[in-house]
Amino acid sequence: MKILVLSDSHGSVDNMARAVELTSPQLLLHLGDCWRDAEALRDLFPHLELIQVPGNCDLRPGEPLERQLDIQGKRILMCHGHTYHVKMGPGAAIRAAREAGAGLLCFGHTHEALCEFQNGLWIVNPGAAGSLVQPTYAVAVLEEGGAVCYLSHI
Repeated sequence: MKILVLSDSHGSVDNMARAVELTSPQLLLHLGDCWRDAEALRDLFPHLELIQVPGNCDLRPGEPLERQLDIQGKRILMCHGHTYHVKMGPGAAIRAAREAGAGLLCFGHTHEALCEFQNGLWIVNPGAAGSLVQPTYAVAVLEEGGAVCYLSHI
């Protein structure tokens, strides 16, 4: 399954739509900042499932701040990252992902793209789809028994 991972769109729905067109994903993950952008993306691509979590700029008190998904034999921990203070480093989020038994951690918030594989865990920050300088996204390709993740520019 090909998953498009987006975060920190901050009003740039067009950038996210372009990423969908470039990647032809089967699932969309939006990691927060701005919730309404993800809803607009869902309207543009109603055939694609979209799962989202709120970021620190989203006023969504009834929504969970993180989600755990089980897809193709991989557990995914998705969050915006602010609750784990990822601007100070991803350590707390990585520990939470390992405690959850995740094979893929997806977080945003820092606006800095990151894609690393450490001891059985993919650590992915898609950067900022709404960046004025260089908008980015991430793709995770999950198959039974494995995963590959990569970053790209919009």
